[in-house]
Amino acid sequence: MERDESGAKGSGSNSPSALYGDGVTVEECQNMIKRSLQTPVVKFLRESLEKSGCSIGDNFITATECKKEVSGGYSRGLGIMVCSNQMSIQDEVDQVLIHELIHAYDDCTAKNLDWANCAHHACSEIRAGHLSGDCHYKRELLRGYLKIRGHEQDCVKRRVIKSVMGNPYCSETAAKEAMEAVWDTCYNDTRPFDRAP
Repeated sequence: MERDESGAKGSGSNSPSALYGDGVTVEECQNMIKRSLQTPVVKFLRESLEKSGCSIGDNFITATECKKEVSGGYSRGLGIMVCSNQMSIQDEVDQVLIHELIHAYDDCTAKNLDWANCAHHACSEIRAGHLSGDCHYKRELLRGYLKIRGHEQDCVKRRVIKSVMGNPYCSETAAKEAMEAVWDTCYNDTRPFDRAP
């Protein structure tokens, strides 16, 4: 999770729209969020949070204009933000919500999760990257990565390191070491899904 100037933590992922345009307005993004909330995976993750005892209110997910090139973020106590100026299509909003809801789920269900701990942060980023579909080969092609075999794990690793390096407590070396230390356990942890979607 990367922090932007507002203090919110972001996934650190660049969306394709960051490369091709200026995104949508906050109001348009809020409408896209409403549509995302009706998709099966987002509904499932929200229900999983509720079942885990983590109530999320109407203001838990908000659209905002971000100063950094991140697509969104999750902050404990604040909820999820979606960066309207980095969104251009519905699928991008869906992906951000899925990714950030996995962070919210981890924050809710993991005992003593400490976002300042590089290994804890890396674990949640591994899970969010793997379970959200962030690294589907079509998304990777849009980002300019053409590797077909083994692309998913390479993509997750690349994006985890970038995100954890955005943590003020984690250097590049610490991010890499933390990711390697927790990779197998966290990559194979598919909760709340039965298996990776």
